[in-house]
Amino acid sequence: MGRYVIRRLIQAIPVLLGATLLIFCIVFALPGDPIAAMFGDKRPDPAVAEVLREQYHLNDPLLLQYWYYISGVLLHGDFGVNFADVPVSQIMAGKFQVTLNLALVALLMEAVIGVGLGLWAALRRGKSTDTVILASTLLLISVPTLVTGFVLQLVLGVKLKQWTGLDIFPVAGTFAGLRSYLVPGFVLAGVSVAYLTRLTRTSLVETLRADYIRTATAKGLSRRRVIGRHGLRNALIPLVTYLGADLGNLMGGAVITETIFNLPGIGNQLFTSVYLREQPVVVGIVTVLVLIYILANLVVDLLYAVLDPRIRYE
Repeated sequence: MGRYVIRRLIQAIPVLLGATLLIFCIVFALPGDPIAAMFGDKRPDPAVAEVLREQYHLNDPLLLQYWYYISGVLLHGDFGVNFADVPVSQIMAGKFQVTLNLALVALLMEAVIGVGLGLWAALRRGKSTDTVILASTLLLISVPTLVTGFVLQLVLGVKLKQWTGLDIFPVAGTFAGLRSYLVPGFVLAGVSVAYLTRLTRTSLVETLRADYIRTATAKGLSRRRVIGRHGLRNALIPLVTYLGADLGNLMGGAVITETIFNLPGIGNQLFTSVYLREQPVVVGIVTVLVLIYILANLVVDLLYAVLDPRIRYE
């Protein structure tokens, strides 16, 4: 197991380098002058602008700029500074916690609701319950996240408060603690819940048709034990794969949700940094997201052996 983990971490290095180089080239190839953007409507003094370009290596070739950046990240854990000399790690510190909280709430909702509805639909395949669940998930997939966010914000944040007089579901900021993440978490997880529901249903239906399930049933095992211990456990492998990959997607896809609900997270910061052309901040955020995605996939691979003892890594 240890050798497998080390091998996977080594394999992750070219993935990290390739992803960061790609985003570095895309961000720094955007038209416009970031130094001029620092001064807003005022025109910077040419001598001052030239000094700033030298300070931030903007006059160097793109690959050399990338080398300065990636060597600082890998050797010193230094993500650099933005064009106001504020460390990028300091900018990301508190904001990543907000986005991580949001992503974990969304992932929990996705796992509980998605697997629960998929299990319910699989056990009632072909019945009205199955049809309603499939239709509901199709509707959830079809409606854009932007629309879902504004509708829930209006209904739960405004109308429900008018009807009951209670602020049950806060829909802006993080002032209410965990409750602040409930509605944004559902909006962020909405499409993933629908996909996971369908994936759970399909996986479990296929598993229940397997020969070993018929054998377990013929031995006289109870339906609950057949489904829980034999059917669901084997059906969980593709679900764990989806959930592990989706953690990175949830964190990276929080831009719209955090903007709608005014959450001071990394998605909101990413949007602001792109708008202000703060390339070091954009690249730093994407680098951390790539690392999270790689680690999440490594954890998923290790969980395979827990779910299926036939899988070995050595």
